[in-house]
Amino acid sequence: MSVSKMTTATVLQAKGKKKLTMLTAYDYPMAKIFDQSKIDILLVGDSMGNVFYGFNSTVPVTLDQIIDHCQAVANGAKSYSLLVGDMPFGSFGVSTKQTVENAARILKKGNVHAVKLEGGTARVKEIKACIDIGIPVMGHLGLTPQSINKFGGFKVQGRTAEMAEFLLSEALALEKAGCFAIVLEAIPWQIAKVITEKLKVPTIGIGAGVHCDGQVLVWQDAFGLFDDFTPKFVKKFLDLSEVIKKGVADYKNEVENKTFPDTTSHSYSIPDEELKNFLENMEKKESKKLKDFV
Repeated sequence: MSVSKMTTATVLQAKGKKKLTMLTAYDYPMAKIFDQSKIDILLVGDSMGNVFYGFNSTVPVTLDQIIDHCQAVANGAKSYSLLVGDMPFGSFGVSTKQTVENAARILKKGNVHAVKLEGGTARVKEIKACIDIGIPVMGHLGLTPQSINKFGGFKVQGRTAEMAEFLLSEALALEKAGCFAIVLEAIPWQIAKVITEKLKVPTIGIGAGVHCDGQVLVWQDAFGLFDDFTPKFVKKFLDLSEVIKKGVADYKNEVENKTFPDTTSHSYSIPDEELKNFLENMEKKESKKLKDFV
């Protein structure tokens, strides 16, 4: 399956044909790299609360912060990736009107293509209202980080038959409401497999096993730039922290030992004749000042 630009339609068409790749992105340079690498979906996630701002959870992230980061990502990812902006805690769930207004702000000001919204049947009315005015919505079930205060921490969801049935019913409700894809986070792989097979829309797994239609990771987790905590589902594909530490050490060493910058490769020069004139003029002025002083 080859496309020039990912859309919600091509995400839907990918089910059963290709595995979707999704990464978080929060800034221009990384978004540009991911877009050029043809990552299918970039999520401007409220995970920025942890990995970008150093909060203990995603709850403090504001709508304005999401929008600012969406703008940066949109500037970097212009050729391939579908861009999704997270709806942060408090931006939905209060009233349908407020949810639609906030989702519209993310699309209009953030310049992304869709929003992601946590929750199941309780959010169906809001999801439908967004979709009715042309705002595509990605769902999110299982461990929903904005609800950690309710869950009592980051805990795997769906480990009982009753909870597994509940997750399936929630997923079907989101599909019926019109979500073009659903993130399944931290649920047993067997349950994610059943849900994926039952749904006509793609599932994007994060700690939900290989049978989902795609996978998502927080990029700082995947590439070694966040180690405050590491969930079981994270695989470190590269340890950028060690690469950066070496670069910082080399920089510090060269500055302290006066090998950087050198006078040719990393410095600008003035033509010899101009330098000569400058030094002569400076010397004349200093000599005049000395005579005036005497």
